[in-house]
This record gives sequence, structure tokens and C-alpha cells, in this order.
Amino acid sequence: MVTVLIVEDDDSLAKLYKSKFEIEKFKAQIASDGPSGLRLAKEIKPDIILLDVMLPLMNGFEVLKKLRKHKETKEIPIIILTNYGDMDNITEGFLRGATEFMVKVEHTPEEVVETVKEVLDSKGSIVGRAFEL
Repeated sequence: MVTVLIVEDDDSLAKLYKSKFEIEKFKAQIASDGPSGLRLAKEIKPDIILLDVMLPLMNGFEVLKKLRKHKETKEIPIIILTNYGDMDNITEGFLRGATEFMVKVEHTPEEVVETVKEVLDSKGSIVGRAFEL
């Protein structure tokens, strides 16, 4: 069973994503802050991580940076899922090692699940493939 780690501090949104993933036969775990997300990622070694940017205790970019430095987590696909979709945040996300970047308000939970499936199937960034020649 594919495991997704949802690092999201909005409890109702995290539960909504979790239920959508479970309907699709994923195993889903939730972490509500940066340090918990790091700890759970190392413990459960998920197949993919959804990572919010604005998190308590440690922001998502710091979490991403730390995940990419640890050998147990550096290869896990990570989708930044945030409401901060300006070019600076998108650029920072990809520079720090995000596999994909999604703006919450622009995507339904079903679209998030579909993107996760596409990233797992393609073993990489959907956006990045657009720039391949």
C-alpha cells in the first residue's frame, strides 16, 4: 500500500486530504507541524509527502531542506501544497528540492490525489517534464 505523509497545520484540511487518499486506497498519515513532519518522514518512510509552507515551529522550506539532507528521506517525492503561489515561493520550493508545487486554492482534493498518482507513476516532476526537450 502506498503511504502519503500530509504535513499540514489546518486540521480540517489535513483530515479532508487524508480521507480522499484513503478512499483511493492510500495509507495516509498527518503531521501538524514541521518537526513532527520530519520525525514521521524518518519513521514511516512514506512513498510521497505533501508539505505545506506555513507551518508552526518550522516552515515547510526548512522541512524540505532537512528532508533532502537525510539519506533516508532525500529521494522521497515531495509536493509543496500551499496557498502561497507567488514566483518567489515556487522558485524557492524547486531550488530546495520539491518534486512538484501546487497552490491549494487552485486544486480540489481530488486533483491533489491525481497529481500524487502522476508523480508516483512518472517518478518525477510533472512541471519539470514540460521543460525537457
